Amino acid sequence: MKELVILSGKGGTGKTTITAAFASLAKNMVMCDADVDAADLHLILDPDFKQSTDFVGGHEAVINPDMCTQCGRCIEVCKFDAVRDTFEIDSIACEGCGVCVDLCPEQAIDFPETICGQWYISGTRFGPMVHARLGIAQENSGKLVALVRQEAKKMATQNNLDLILTDGPPGIGCPVIAAIGQASAILIIAEPTVSGFHDMERVGELARHFNIPAMVCINKYDLNPDQTKRIEDLAQKTHIAIAGKISFDQTFTESMIQAKTIFEYDKNSQASIEIQKVWDTIVSLPEFNTPVNNIMQHL
Repeated sequence: MKELVILSGKGGTGKTTITAAFASLAKNMVMCDADVDAADLHLILDPDFKQSTDFVGGHEAVINPDMCTQCGRCIEVCKFDAVRDTFEIDSIACEGCGVCVDLCPEQAIDFPETICGQWYISGTRFGPMVHARLGIAQENSGKLVALVRQEAKKMATQNNLDLILTDGPPGIGCPVIAAIGQASAILIIAEPTVSGFHDMERVGELARHFNIPAMVCINKYDLNPDQTKRIEDLAQKTHIAIAGKISFDQTFTESMIQAKTIFEYDKNSQASIEIQKVWDTIVSLPEFNTPVNNIMQHL
């Protein structure tokens, strides 16, 4: 079983639409949307929800008024000003650290688990899919990312599937780290801009830190040939394989409006032809086919 994680240094680079296009081409695989903060792969794949499970990802302090003596200790120790003068907890301000719970002399503060979102197992026209939705302003996105990837691997193992195709979160923070642990390889979607260059540089450094093979695909490469050349030079310098380049094509936008992959909308478009070449290159590159040994354990 292999896992390809598609990443980008920021949102809006075309990561999800390219992932959906790959889903049209891949065989015997399960899809995983690990961008739990802003999941949108389902907008194109139109999943048939088969199983929904609450995600319990933290705790929230709750003051028991029958036991509280209003001594003010919780107000003193809370660094987030989450305890109101009425000795009620502001659920939005509470970070779930538990300090007030531990230091309350009357043990008047409960600390129940909170539901932070939901994760789903669905069917799509391309195969099974594991995805999730983190609640608004909720924490522990990294934990939810780890959970959906774990469930995707479990499904792949049970059904003898060869590939996990993961739409990863943008950036280089905790959710991204949780998304790449034990992956076979990552594909960085880069745009030919100054910020796109530096975003790719940061994701590449992260991949090297965790010893994960990395490849890059330059999306809309023809909009800025100079920046495209800079990205290619950086890839060569940092030993990141170039999986290919995709030109700007309005067909991408038109296909998204119709909730279709670009192959379903127009398989003869220029972008479709180029994505097919990128996919063929990925599955043949040693970066994708060489076993990875020194990978961090999954968070």
